[in-house]
Amino acid sequence: MKNKDIASIINLLAKNYGDLKPFLNFNNAFQLLIAVVLSAQCTDKRVNIITDKLFKLYFKPSDLAGKKIEEFEEEIKTCGMFRNKAKNLIGASKILAEKYNDTVPESFDALVSLPGVGRKSANVILGTYFNEARFPVDTHVFRVANRIGLADSDTPEKTEGDLTKIIPSNLWMKMHRWLIHHGRTYCTARNPKCPECFLRNYCKYYKNLKNKQM
Repeated sequence: MKNKDIASIINLLAKNYGDLKPFLNFNNAFQLLIAVVLSAQCTDKRVNIITDKLFKLYFKPSDLAGKKIEEFEEEIKTCGMFRNKAKNLIGASKILAEKYNDTVPESFDALVSLPGVGRKSANVILGTYFNEARFPVDTHVFRVANRIGLADSDTPEKTEGDLTKIIPSNLWMKMHRWLIHHGRTYCTARNPKCPECFLRNYCKYYKNLKNKQM
């Protein structure tokens, strides 16, 4: 994709979406970690409903570290894969309480070593809370970036590499949120709203669609 087209896409996303706030609610780094782990296979809306109650009980890792898994499962049972998430979050809380003095470390390697925290989750925490230049790639970012042609990769990690090469680092987290919002609004997994999309003139997927219809 030409540099001028990339710049046009960035400008259109900025014009239409502006300064989007994080989609998950939180008050500190630990609560963000909880929300991010819960968000796997679960909508942000559902996570925010669950954490509205959780965050009145769990403010720091030691608050959750001693909780019985069965009891915590009940508190998050409306979230997908709640049993595994309960186990991971209590396990991560114990590590954070004992090894990191009840705090969340500002280290990618330390974060991905925690149960339930993968590359995308660590990047979300570092980019959102610690304001690091990170480009988290979730299912929306992966789908939209590759459809448009900003990336040409078959894995989230390779897509992250493609995007960080062409997008200025000061825009990585903004672009992350713009692409997520665009994926939810126009570039949906099924039946994308291509004719309504303001990026259609730059989109590889839309151009291929038009060629097939000719």
